[in-house]
Amino acid sequence: MNRFQQLVVGQREVILYLPPSYEATNRFYPVAYVQDGGDLFTDGLNYLEHLFAANRLEEAILVGVVTPSRNDEYTPWPADPLLDGYPAFGGSGKAYVDELADVVKPYIDSRYRTLREADSTAMIGASLGGLVSLFAGYWRPDAFGRIGLLSASFWYEGVMDYIRNHEAPNLEQRVYMSFGSCEGIYKTSIQKNMVPCSKEAHRLWLEKGYPESHLKLAIDPDGTHDALFMLKHFPEALKWLFDKEAAVPDNRMNADMGAYRVPGTLTWEMKSSRTGREYRIFIAVPVVPPPEEGYPVLYALDANASFGSLAESLRLQSRGPHGIPPALIVGIGYDSEDPIVSKERFIDYTVHADETELPPRPNGSAWPATGGAEAFLAFIEEELKPAIERSFPVNRAKQSFFGHSLGGFLTLYALFTRPAAFRRYIAASPSIWWKNHMLLELLNAKKAGFESLEPGAELLLCVGSGEKPSMIADAKKLHQVLDNVRGLPHSFLEVEGEGHVSVLPALISPLLRYVTG
Repeated sequence: MNRFQQLVVGQREVILYLPPSYEATNRFYPVAYVQDGGDLFTDGLNYLEHLFAANRLEEAILVGVVTPSRNDEYTPWPADPLLDGYPAFGGSGKAYVDELADVVKPYIDSRYRTLREADSTAMIGASLGGLVSLFAGYWRPDAFGRIGLLSASFWYEGVMDYIRNHEAPNLEQRVYMSFGSCEGIYKTSIQKNMVPCSKEAHRLWLEKGYPESHLKLAIDPDGTHDALFMLKHFPEALKWLFDKEAAVPDNRMNADMGAYRVPGTLTWEMKSSRTGREYRIFIAVPVVPPPEEGYPVLYALDANASFGSLAESLRLQSRGPHGIPPALIVGIGYDSEDPIVSKERFIDYTVHADETELPPRPNGSAWPATGGAEAFLAFIEEELKPAIERSFPVNRAKQSFFGHSLGGFLTLYALFTRPAAFRRYIAASPSIWWKNHMLLELLNAKKAGFESLEPGAELLLCVGSGEKPSMIADAKKLHQVLDNVRGLPHSFLEVEGEGHVSVLPALISPLLRYVTG
């Protein structure tokens, strides 16, 4: 088997190495993203495979990331050249790290059997490649929980000030540092500070409370700044970073270490140019390879409340050989720990309504700001969906949109105004009452457009039998109106015994069958 694959992910060339047991097993593997095209493993592969065969090193998927400009992509901010006639440092490291976290890593995770969590994902590099790996640990601990710094360029202008003025790296990360005592001793530039800066960084992190059990320092007494010593430390870095037996002392435990995460999920932070707001995007990626046409996709609103339940249910129900087809779930939420983020969703999920067009609120308070539906739907169509399609293999003919309550209003509004945006729409307990039942008028004005739509859109309309009578009556009235709309197949589901909130978990299984069927 040829275990090397040359890939292009977006605009990025990568060299992928699959470990010896990959084809013969169904195992999932940790992943190391290695700078400089993977020279640290391609130049020492025989030794690595000897360690694998001898069971002295855990097998891992290795991804060598190619860069057209080390001086630009491996530096955290711009700096002048070290010598006359040499290029300056561009300082585009943040964009590079985000590209690896948000584009390259999801692509690799979606196509290979990877352990996707941060604590099974390493970022490793040497020299300037070590420098950008250091900042990957600071900037994206959500993606990279294992950091390898081999002769990292701690001497770079401003780095030590950054370390002095910031907290230590995330306490759940593990960091491997190595350098040679002779590095920089013959330099006259700022590089002469390589060793003292590296030692100071190690000391500062420990003083700031970083667990000694999570920070490994290896000093080569005769080491110089050469590939010979960096290659030597690469297997040691892999071994230490992915050591499953390493235990954290009891007095280092913290509350976050017990947090549960749904396997196979990741989050993005996206700021929309259309709405001006920042969104937390939750993504559940199937563990099985995509079909030839790509994964079906479910875009779900109110993801702070519903994403975990959707992701866990699909993970269980899509198991072979008799499970439902795998699908990609994209939850759209907000930077909040609250399940329902009221202020933001009132803006994003509604068309503007005056106080005179709305009923009094139950608590007597004023209605929040409203009216951002058009901009929010433009964000989904013009920004979010293209980003998802760049990162994952998507079946554009099988994309679904799901919302509940005000999110159900937005789902129906999107269907009536953008019927070609999604193939299937799921509106649960929709707020049809919004703005004097304007959805019914909108449907009447738009219904002729469904007849010519190819392929046609479909709707699943749901409500709980235990909801307010007006909510049930509105849903049934809409269902009756839809019976007279040609070209819009629809079905109506009344979930017995469930109220406005409890209808959601009861709806998940039929919803997943609907979007994957």
